Amino acid sequence: MNAPILNVGVAGLGRLGKRHAEQLARNTPGARLLSACSPVEADLEWARTALGVTRCDADLHAMLSDPDVHAVVLATPTTLHADQTIACLQAGKHVFVEKPLSLDLRTCEAVEAVAKQCSSQVAMVGFVRRFDPSYAEAKAAIDSGTVGRPFLVRSQTCDQNDESGFFVPFAKTSGGIFLDNSVHDIDLARWLMGSPKATRVFASGTVAIHHDLAQYGDVDNGLAIIEFEGGQRASLFASRTMPHGHETTTEVMGTEGTLQVGFGAHLSRVEYRDAGGVGHRALPDFFARFETAFRLEMTAFVAACRGEQALPLSLRDATEATRIGQALRESLASGLPVNL
Repeated sequence: MNAPILNVGVAGLGRLGKRHAEQLARNTPGARLLSACSPVEADLEWARTALGVTRCDADLHAMLSDPDVHAVVLATPTTLHADQTIACLQAGKHVFVEKPLSLDLRTCEAVEAVAKQCSSQVAMVGFVRRFDPSYAEAKAAIDSGTVGRPFLVRSQTCDQNDESGFFVPFAKTSGGIFLDNSVHDIDLARWLMGSPKATRVFASGTVAIHHDLAQYGDVDNGLAIIEFEGGQRASLFASRTMPHGHETTTEVMGTEGTLQVGFGAHLSRVEYRDAGGVGHRALPDFFARFETAFRLEMTAFVAACRGEQALPLSLRDATEATRIGQALRESLASGLPVNL
């Protein structure tokens, strides 16, 4: 017998929340977008008119008090993630929360403790790149021994420069470039190498364009090295200033081979030849790069809530990503390595 349809509410209707809402409304098997929550009335009106959502609230607690809502997707500001995740679990709701779970290690651990007490509910953090078909293929190849023992991951998240510097005002609460941008690369490195324990990190960075970031102790280009038990290493680069578009790339080096994911920032496989030269169109942003991954991620969450499959990742993965990202932020500020 098929599991009943999962009624889902989305809290937070910014650019990512809208994407999740659209996925749930139009393209997620077994799910129904039932409810929307935002303190911004214009966002609620969008949910009503664009998606036909009739249950719209300005306050999350109103959504949580609705017995017809089975699961909640949190695409709210980072500073709210942990408390809202706990509130969802304690209200008996499954919860999907965008990364990072928290900017603070102890807070992540507190959320884990509540999740263990609410073991009948699913709690999942949005590390979307694990659901990208190319990364999934790379992981399967590594697990099958194709590259031997992986010992080094080089990974980067580079966003096209936005001259408006929209992210600058959020730097005070975003956790900085490593917890905001590189948290995906941190998770990928751990995942691809078999979840080793990080032992030491070092970070450095520079402000190339958006100089207002300096007042928050942040940078627009950052470098990081993570050392793991057993000799494995990760080298990360994050940038907000790429002139050509978005480029997420990862290289895994093993004892018997290497593999690469995403090099070239190809929007498509079309190559252009004209008076300006030979080349291809570049990806404009991470939505274009990971559109399929976002769909598969939400499908996996819904399937886990309906008891159809196990969760592919845990809150512990989110805690470890924060542990490493927090240490990188400390290293960036001090200029010194940090032991974990």
